[in-house]
Parts: sequence; structure tokens; C-alpha cells
Amino acid sequence: MNDPYVTLGVKKNATADEIKKAYRRLARELHPDVNQNNPSAAEKFKDVTAAYDILSDPAKRTRYDNGEIDANGNERPGFNFNQGGSYWQGAGGSQGGFDFSDLFGGGSFNAGGAEGFADFASFFHPGGRQRSFKKKGADINYSMEVSFLDAALGVEREVTLANGKRIKVKIPAGTDNDSVLRLKEQGNPGIGGGKPGDALVKIVVGKHPLFTREGLDIIANIPISIKEAVNGGKITVPTLDGKVAVTVPKNSNHGSVLRLRGKGVAKGVHKGDLLLKLYIVIPDTPDEKLEKFLEDWQPSESDVRQKVGII
Repeated sequence: MNDPYVTLGVKKNATADEIKKAYRRLARELHPDVNQNNPSAAEKFKDVTAAYDILSDPAKRTRYDNGEIDANGNERPGFNFNQGGSYWQGAGGSQGGFDFSDLFGGGSFNAGGAEGFADFASFFHPGGRQRSFKKKGADINYSMEVSFLDAALGVEREVTLANGKRIKVKIPAGTDNDSVLRLKEQGNPGIGGGKPGDALVKIVVGKHPLFTREGLDIIANIPISIKEAVNGGKITVPTLDGKVAVTVPKNSNHGSVLRLRGKGVAKGVHKGDLLLKLYIVIPDTPDEKLEKFLEDWQPSESDVRQKVGII
């Protein structure tokens, strides 16, 4: 794969936000779902995703910039023993800061003692054949946008991985924005027979034109007329499950809240409520009868602002 910076079209000193924006733009353009008749787009999508996996992870990005891993996230020769930068370049010495104590878990290495040679020998198979280096593959990060209702109610979606594999992902009811779903062993392949990494799917929940969410509760602003506020009455309101009829009590003030228990988000055995915040709306066009009535009307209470201590 090419240099991740080149693949994403960003500079070496690009910020995390710039990298994310570049990835999202390219992912939308190259996603296999919108390029079903273009096999080369799938390969480019795979490269873009792998590049973002390197550059979106601060630790991986630092290691790549330092030459410790290649563009596929694999260890470069000489950096096989740890991720701290120590390495062994050959039999000529301990170049680059490699310490044999790292190899033996902090124990001493005594080249002249039997114990030291026993430890060193354990790194090899019988007959002097070196054991293969085994490491789990790197994780790959994805981003999936879901609607407000799908996140609240739960949904099953299909995701296309960087290798072109399509798998179904279950998004549980009550999924929060920026939640991360872990798909076991769906990441980059392991090294030396190690297990594959995981695919980490970040869920981005879209906005709803009416509903907002606070924990498991759903908030909705519901307009009512002056007549409904004063006289009360039944109105139809939307919920997560469909429309229901509710009763507006008489003399409902602007900002009054009606609570529909159990009509919020269900998460396991817990259920939130639906909170309907009422706000009074006057007619868009002038109503002469209403204006005349209010001119002649004498409220029985004192000044409403005086009642709350404003004046």
C-alpha cells in the first residue's frame, strides 16, 4: 500500500480532524455500495480504510512516522520485539538500544552461566531453529451513520469491510452516539499465525427533526393553540412507536410537560419516558375576533411578571 498520507491526500502535519474529514470524503466516494460496477473502487476503498486505521490511531501514527511499522501496520525488520523503539539489527551488537533483558522479561542474561544459556535456548526450537514471531493483527476503525430512530429502537445493518467482505451488524436498541461496536477478528490479519485484529465500528447517530434524547428519556416540543391551552382537549402526538392520542389539561401553561411513561428508549430491562413540552402558538394570520376579545378581557390575576418576582 502507498504512504497513508498520500492515500488520504493529507500533509504529514495534518491534524486528526483533517485526517477524519479526508477519510469520510473518500469513503463516501469509494464505498462499494455506490460503486458496485467498479472493482477498482473497492480496492481504493480498502487502501483508504487501511490508511485511516494507521493515521487515526496516535500510537500507530507515531510508530509509522518513526519507521517502526509499514503502511499495512506490519512490523518493519528490526522492530519486532517491542513497541517502545528498541530493536536488534543483527549479531554485531545491541544497536538501537536493544536490551537482552527485554527478551527474558526483565531477567538477567549471563552469557557465561548455565542459567543464562537455558533462558536463551528457550527462545529456539530444539535443534537451534528460531521460533516464529507471532502477533495479533491490527484493529481497523470504521464509522457508520445511523438514524435517530434506528439507534433508539435497534436495527440490523450490513457493513462492507476493507477486504470487501460484507457482514451484518446488529445495532442494539438504545445505542448512544459515538458508541463503538467491536467485531471480533474482522480486522487486519495477524503476523506469524497470530489472530486477526478486530473491526471497531463507531456509531454516529443522526439528528431527528422533533426528538432529542437525554439518557433513556425522549424530549419532544409539541405546539398547541391558545384554545387548547385554555380549554384543554385531546391531541395526537408522535412517539418512537407511532402516533398516540393524549389529553392536554385545561389551563396548560407554555412550557408545561406531559410525561408518557415507558414511551422512551428501551435498553435491556430499563425504559425511559417520553416528555412532551407544550408551547403555545398564536395563529400565523391575524384573528380579529381573538384580538377584540383580548382587548376587552380583564384577567382576574395580578400581573403575571409580578407573580414570579420580575417586577
